[in-house]
Amino acid sequence: MKFKKVMALALVGVMAASMAACGSSDSSAPAATTETKAETTATESSAETTATDGAEAEATGDLTALGDKLVVWTLSNDLIDFGKRFQEQTGVEVETVVIEPANYPTKIQTALQSGEKEPDVFVGEPQMLQDFYDAGFFANLDDFGAQDYADQIVDYVWKVGQDADGTQRAISYQITPAGFYYRRDIAKEVFGTDDPDEIGKLFSSYDKILETAQTLKDAGYRIFASDAELQYFSGDSAWVVDGKLNVSQGRYDYMDLCVDLYQKDLTAYANQWSTPWYQAMSGEVPILTADIQNYADDSVNVWDADSFKEATADYETTTVFAFGLPSWGVLTMRDNVGETSGLWGVCSGPAYGFGGGTFIGVSSQSERQQLGWEFVKFCALNEDTADWWIDFSQGDTVSLIPALEKHKDDANEIYGGEKLYSFWLDQAKGIDYSKVTRYDKVIGDAWGSAISSVKTGEMSKEDAINLFYDTVQSTYPELTIER
Repeated sequence: MKFKKVMALALVGVMAASMAACGSSDSSAPAATTETKAETTATESSAETTATDGAEAEATGDLTALGDKLVVWTLSNDLIDFGKRFQEQTGVEVETVVIEPANYPTKIQTALQSGEKEPDVFVGEPQMLQDFYDAGFFANLDDFGAQDYADQIVDYVWKVGQDADGTQRAISYQITPAGFYYRRDIAKEVFGTDDPDEIGKLFSSYDKILETAQTLKDAGYRIFASDAELQYFSGDSAWVVDGKLNVSQGRYDYMDLCVDLYQKDLTAYANQWSTPWYQAMSGEVPILTADIQNYADDSVNVWDADSFKEATADYETTTVFAFGLPSWGVLTMRDNVGETSGLWGVCSGPAYGFGGGTFIGVSSQSERQQLGWEFVKFCALNEDTADWWIDFSQGDTVSLIPALEKHKDDANEIYGGEKLYSFWLDQAKGIDYSKVTRYDKVIGDAWGSAISSVKTGEMSKEDAINLFYDTVQSTYPELTIER
């Protein structure tokens, strides 16, 4: 059962700055009204009018001719740094507003549906974008010449930024393919090698993962902090095909694996983003119980470091072998591995998955669209900016192919000298974005709830799956559902 040339569809993992996305968020922007669409058309026509001014400004290097200020709304702190650098280089003031992920979609909807001229530039993550596109919130970047850069950006990222008609609406400065971050020293001890290609074989299928987990437990380790580490590798096909719910065998196999890992005590039962999850990156961690993980037992506060340490002082400990994270996990791990720095490697999983990514576009309501486009280009399409960001972020993976190629031989010492930019580019090429649909977030969350119910014994597998079907049917009555 190999899923090596398919992609995972769980789009729940986002950058550490938006960890709240592990839960549900309101990203249900209503479809554009006739009035909104008319406004968008008019705005896009005006973009053509300003194109000449933009070309002149770019030729002279004086972008202040397009405006002396730009307002940017975003979900994370990255664009604060991009904004500062843009301002330093152009003289254009950049006001960057960081909004909490849980509130972000609503704030965007409110601002743009009411016709506000600001923000000029805003972002979206993949699970938000289709609704933003349908609502007419993003300007048409093709009017500014975006297609001239199509071959410069990793393919799946370029496609994420397109609406249903293939019009470019947003571009990301980063790629976020997923992989497994593993302990090289444990790999050598248990499996006799730490080579990423060889260790990748241990994660090449769900059956192999379960076998690997048991081998590690027998040696005194745990394969993952929790079964949530698999979320980016959760399926082999689209959730919806031709208007019909599609629950493939791969989905059922994934459920069975999660249940086995949980019920056979093969993880450390440390929920993602909790104190023990971070602790596991730097060394030994208490082995918790399943009840603590699912909050049926609140005797241990996994969210407070001091109380967690006190409550688990007498617990048996273990060392976690691997974490499943997108490429931005390089930064998360870097900041938490402590004395295990240099002992890590990164390998492929059973599917080509991805999670998160910040996509930047220009507001269809902005009166400074040309200037907004210059900012998008600066962030995502400028090689000097990409080089600066690679150095400044200390490891974030950019989407600009020339920059990735330039840095493909860079050795990351935290990961045993592994050439991570080359690895992530290779993983990104395997992502098939055609398998992603607008339904994935809600359906994926419902499937996750079904898995939780089965593994904890709350429901039988049959009952949990039937409830899943009921949930999808009530949420999306337009879909054909065959049980």
